[in-house]
Amino acid sequence: MMNAVAMPTIDARRVGKVYAGKTPVKALVDINLEVREGEFVALLGPSGCGKSTLLNLIAGFEPVSDGDLRVAGTPVARPGPDRGVVFQDAALFPWLSVWENVVFGPKTQGVPRAEYEPRAKEMIELTGLADFTHHLPVQLSGGMRQRVGIARVLTMGSKVLLMDEPFGALDAQTRLTMQELLLSVWQRLRTTVIFVTHDIDEAVFLADTIYVMSARPGSIASRIEVPLARPRTLEDTTSAEFNALKRSILHQIRH
Repeated sequence: MMNAVAMPTIDARRVGKVYAGKTPVKALVDINLEVREGEFVALLGPSGCGKSTLLNLIAGFEPVSDGDLRVAGTPVARPGPDRGVVFQDAALFPWLSVWENVVFGPKTQGVPRAEYEPRAKEMIELTGLADFTHHLPVQLSGGMRQRVGIARVLTMGSKVLLMDEPFGALDAQTRLTMQELLLSVWQRLRTTVIFVTHDIDEAVFLADTIYVMSARPGSIASRIEVPLARPRTLEDTTSAEFNALKRSILHQIRH
């Protein structure tokens, strides 16, 4: 007997988003997207194409205007602990230490300390923050603050990690370091990830699947499966296969 096909963790069917006003603005139209458990998906497209809007819909920050959007089979109606969000700005509490920021969520939700503390320690180790637990955000670099943001979401135990250009404000070298760190964390935990970016190299390096989005009103122009083997290292970005895929995507975006 054949096994049933697994239900997508995230399933969008003909999803649209319209912002009301004197002149309604169509931000998204006819979005169809499937994300499987443990999959790393990149949303790639130019600025203003609706990538972040789609991420906000999945997070439950905004309602859909049309279509059906589900997470784990349940219609998205509001934010939930099953979906953690990492923004371009790490949005840390400046008066709290790294440790206090990381455990803030479960602590304020009444999760027993014996339950959240071991996971917080594991996530701090995994993100390379073990020597910085007593530091305040102002004492950290941009890359280190993003590590705190990632550790904080992972400590919550979210099944889905939504990342809105989290490395966009970092310098080139730090950005590459963070990409490698994220892949290392993902390889360990296999959390489902949706990663918003306008950088083709970043999308190809990180993702299993890339959804290329068109200009506004945003729609899915193409779905691309990345054939690069895992685990990946930065050396893979110089391979012929990597650069051929990059050229193909660039051609699609331009045409």
